[in-house]
Amino acid sequence: MTQGFQTLQTEVRDGVAFVTMVRERVRNAFNESMIGELDAAFGELGQNQRVRAVVLCGRGPVFCAGADLEWMARMADFSAEENRRDALQLARMLRTICECPKPTIARVHGDAYGGGLGLVAACDMAFAARGATFCLSETRLGLIPATIGPYVVRAIGRRNALRYFQTAERFDSAEALRIGLLHTVVAAEQLDPYIAGVLDALSQTSLQATREAKRLVHDIAERPLTDQLLADTAERIALVRSSEDGREGVRAFLQKRKPLWQVSRSSAPPAKDDDEEM
Repeated sequence: MTQGFQTLQTEVRDGVAFVTMVRERVRNAFNESMIGELDAAFGELGQNQRVRAVVLCGRGPVFCAGADLEWMARMADFSAEENRRDALQLARMLRTICECPKPTIARVHGDAYGGGLGLVAACDMAFAARGATFCLSETRLGLIPATIGPYVVRAIGRRNALRYFQTAERFDSAEALRIGLLHTVVAAEQLDPYIAGVLDALSQTSLQATREAKRLVHDIAERPLTDQLLADTAERIALVRSSEDGREGVRAFLQKRKPLWQVSRSSAPPAKDDDEEM
């Protein structure tokens, strides 16, 4: 499967898709082309049966510096309607990443500013190299972090968002970890081995179960503990228990063997396709 992206390099290795932003000349800042390609890449990979997880990376010294300056200059001359359409394209791309049915990981190094920080927040997991820096810089430009806002607020909470949305302060990886934007911070040379360990853990899980677990989190977060919620969660576990993977997982546990997940039995990729470029 091949797609001619101009701003991204996407390849699948051993069931993991690596999506790399390759606009290093402009610090991987995004424009309308990259937004469209990220939307297409995550949409396609989410449906790709060969893919168990997706890792978002940036080539060069920076993860993503936010919006491209030339793109911003063009937007300054847009009408209100043109700005609305342009902003919706970004909003839809972030939702595609957030709702991708596969586990998504942000591999962060260098700077993640503005919309780049939004990409980190939209992924399920975020791991960074020590020395990475972050900034919600929009108010310095007379703007607001609106389209990335839902994902950032979910990641760092209301109180931290009130501070960093307004002050546009830069903060380091330790602070990003403290406020919940990141899951783990490691030395730069340990970043890839650490992510490899997380991917190994994911490889031992049921793809069906991880998909449903992700959907569960999105659906129940912040909901009040009502009878309706209890009934909803009981229905979900009942359906998963009676699924092929649910039954196989319990049997394998009782028989003290590795489970044969449904995707492994029905649609595992041939060995020759394990290194595949899109």
